[in-house]
Amino acid sequence: MKHLIAQGAEAKLFLEEDKIIKDRIKKDYRIEEIDEKLRGFRTRREAKILDKLSAIGFPGPKLIDCDDKEKIVMEKINGEMIRDILEKKDYVELSKEIGRKIAVLHNNHIIHGDLTTSNMLLKDEIYFIDFGLSFFSHKIEDMAVDLHLLKQALGSKHYTIWDKCFDAALKAYEKESKEGKEVLKRLEQVEKRGRYKGKNK
Repeated sequence: MKHLIAQGAEAKLFLEEDKIIKDRIKKDYRIEEIDEKLRGFRTRREAKILDKLSAIGFPGPKLIDCDDKEKIVMEKINGEMIRDILEKKDYVELSKEIGRKIAVLHNNHIIHGDLTTSNMLLKDEIYFIDFGLSFFSHKIEDMAVDLHLLKQALGSKHYTIWDKCFDAALKAYEKESKEGKEVLKRLEQVEKRGRYKGKNK
């Protein structure tokens, strides 16, 4: 028996025993043929990324099945959401682990696309989940934007400790990342662009 556990703009998530079933939502405002192609493309891309995570031994959900159209079945990971426990634990050490793991993703050309503490779970280690916006890229810019999204998420949800968390994550990232120095330089440019846009609104 499956039951709905979450619904976002792009997909519904169902729990069935120890499996998560992700169904991408049809968009009535899109031409049907385009909508089908887009949902199929995103479903296949997410499945490829989950396969890659398993291949490199990265702690994320294991792919069980994919219909190539709109449905992905994956392993359910039981753990505490980092969003709920970061302030209660050793947040500097957790942030270092987050930074190292983002570097592993980037070293394998995976951009997560939604690096929030709601998409990280603490079990025996930190697991990353929700790769629905993820994609493959070799671009330094994409890696820098990924880190910028983490900074925004920390500032929004964990505003009393975000600066210490982000600093710890960046230092660990730079040590682990093959292109850490270049990515952090680009991150400075990404942040400057963000401030410039903010001033001109």
